[in-house]
Amino acid sequence: MKTRITELLGIECPIIQGGMAWVAENHLAAAVSDAGGLGLIGGANAPAEVIRDYIRKVKKVTDKPFGVNIMLMSPHADDVAKVVVEEGVGVVTTGAGNPEKYMDMWKAAGIKVIPVVASVALAKRMERYGADAVVAEGTESGGHIGEATTMTLVPQVADAVSIPVIAAGGIGDGRGIAAAFMLGAEAVQMGTRFLVAKECTVHPNYKERVIKAKDIDSAVTGRSHGHPVRCLRNQMTREYVKLENEGKSFEELEYLTLGMLRKAVQEGDVNNGTVMAGQIAGMVAKEQTCKEMIDEMVAQAEELLKIR
Repeated sequence: MKTRITELLGIECPIIQGGMAWVAENHLAAAVSDAGGLGLIGGANAPAEVIRDYIRKVKKVTDKPFGVNIMLMSPHADDVAKVVVEEGVGVVTTGAGNPEKYMDMWKAAGIKVIPVVASVALAKRMERYGADAVVAEGTESGGHIGEATTMTLVPQVADAVSIPVIAAGGIGDGRGIAAAFMLGAEAVQMGTRFLVAKECTVHPNYKERVIKAKDIDSAVTGRSHGHPVRCLRNQMTREYVKLENEGKSFEELEYLTLGMLRKAVQEGDVNNGTVMAGQIAGMVAKEQTCKEMIDEMVAQAEELLKIR
């Protein structure tokens, strides 16, 4: 499955692992890259030196390409933006903001820049500012989401820009990859499927919650304040939605979720913590190695694309 994305990034398979906060650290990123995809370290709100340490740990165990996802709302974003240059990272993806102020620095360092976008307008703007590709992420994704679905967003973005488009949101197997290609994408980004990778270091309770999830188990909080987040239903989401319906302020609601993602990921509290996962959680049925996942999905996608 060779595309402009595999050529651009020097990877074997057009599969990129999502830069999930508290999840996408050095073990998972290295395993995905070794399996032929592009592993990502999730910057989230981590200090720059933590990200530097992750980068160096990945380099110790693989010589394959990998990248760093930088959450631009992070108070450490400026420092992390410099660290990826200092450490010679080849690929940066960005989310939760506009990366324009870093573009010149990254491009001068030879970094491939791939912003995550939720609209055609932002995709076109990123192309004008020198992005090498964009991730068109639909509302089916876990975590912070936009409004457009993957099915509608990807073809519109693909029609609007000349740079390669990576589809994200609601993709969990080879059927999803094949569908994304038919919509005009040249690669996919996946997060939820990799949550249950054997190399992923999230708490076993988190993995079990994803594996046991049904098709109707995801919920979106924060729509009324313009900061929607998709996660799996639990006591926390029920309390959040209740307070949201009562008209509580954004600040009050944010306080409710403070530290709750870490609580779920690291401590395994999947009742009161934030269990971020996409709508494909109901399709995820087993724990596998990253190589097993990628090989299985690529084989299925190639077979489907061959017979169409």
